[in-house]
Amino acid sequence: MRLSIKQMLEKEKALKNQSSEALPEENYTPDRLTRVWRQYAFQVKDEGKETFYNALVKRDPLIEKNDILKLFVENQIQVDYITPLLNDLISFLRNSLKNHNINVLIELIENPAEDVKFLNGKDKFEVMAKKNPELNTLKNLFNLDIEF
Repeated sequence: MRLSIKQMLEKEKALKNQSSEALPEENYTPDRLTRVWRQYAFQVKDEGKETFYNALVKRDPLIEKNDILKLFVENQIQVDYITPLLNDLISFLRNSLKNHNINVLIELIENPAEDVKFLNGKDKFEVMAKKNPELNTLKNLFNLDIEF
């Protein structure tokens, strides 16, 4: 039996079509995405990748159409650090959410001072104290501990 190159290419194309049809495409909720996102963030923190962890937990991902997720970062240094690690995040999300259409894009924020989620109580207190300096007076007067 003789095989031509054309027949071999057709077989290969048919196999690719079958494998792409077999990939799961389950729907997911934003809450479930956030839980899985945070789970991965804590996993990379345990691996010692603090910069990646901070970028993941600072802002929740934005779900665009067609399962495109946007990860917002504040500067080009974060983009350069995260880009090589992005494939691991995408694989984790695809497997955990059982949707192999998911893709993640990194986007720089123009005004990073706005729309910031705080990482701990001390950061929250510092921002509130800038708006109302009397909070520092109360903290000192009552000897309050804000580092939790």
